[in-house]
Amino acid sequence: MKLQKLMLDGGFSCPNRDGHVGTGGCTFCRTDAFNPSYCRSSTSISEQLEAGKRFFAGKYPDMKYLAYFQAYSNTYAPLDLLRHRYEEALSVEDVVGLVIGTRPDCIEDDVLHYLADLQDKGFLITLELGIESFYDKTLQRINRGHSVEDSLTAIQRCADAGINTTIHLILGLPGEIKEDILAETNIINHLPIQSIKLHQLQILKGTVIAQEYANHPEDFLSMNIDEYATLVAEFISRLRKDIHIERFASSAPSDLIIAPRWGLKPSEVQQRIEEKLSLIG
Repeated sequence: MKLQKLMLDGGFSCPNRDGHVGTGGCTFCRTDAFNPSYCRSSTSISEQLEAGKRFFAGKYPDMKYLAYFQAYSNTYAPLDLLRHRYEEALSVEDVVGLVIGTRPDCIEDDVLHYLADLQDKGFLITLELGIESFYDKTLQRINRGHSVEDSLTAIQRCADAGINTTIHLILGLPGEIKEDILAETNIINHLPIQSIKLHQLQILKGTVIAQEYANHPEDFLSMNIDEYATLVAEFISRLRKDIHIERFASSAPSDLIIAPRWGLKPSEVQQRIEEKLSLIG
């Protein structure tokens, strides 16, 4: 069965935006840089999904779809509201599961039990946890609003509930050097996860981190594409072999990117990384 994720904006917020744990959001965050044009919270879940299906239907007429709740923290709401959003998505024809992006401090037991029930009914369920870093000093600096311990606890709780778990990690956050990044694999290899998404830090216009980058560029790990590909290849070579790599790098509209400006498509970045991996063997 061929599967395609359809990104959604479910109209949720984050606890480091609404004052629950902080304000302003993560210093690197600009969600409009990643959402497709059809993905707007002003449009219903089903309408967003139907628009996404039309986008892909011409190329892949036999495709099934996963409703991908991506923007902000998509378990950060009462269960009744989450159930309404999720079940509206699952009611759309050819949608066979959910991919839910969220934070490790936004997962309640009743939500995990509900997702496990959906999985038992035959739906494909994955939680994507924005870990971003396994260093508390980094999480504090980027205004993440949760700790490493929160991340480790959430990952274990997802595993205990039988939910597939993907983690996000950003490579090149301020204050981290290559040795710090590679050392994170020692933690990841002991975690009950199925997949990981790797992102280079992108400095985007209009973000807090853009100003920090302008004021203190020496605090940032500046990497050209060759250096990034080499780092990712070594990172992957140290990972447990059963961990799937879902993404090697992120992308954003070029007019929003301050750095790094590689001028390459994600597929071209992946090709560079695969070339470096072939040298490692």
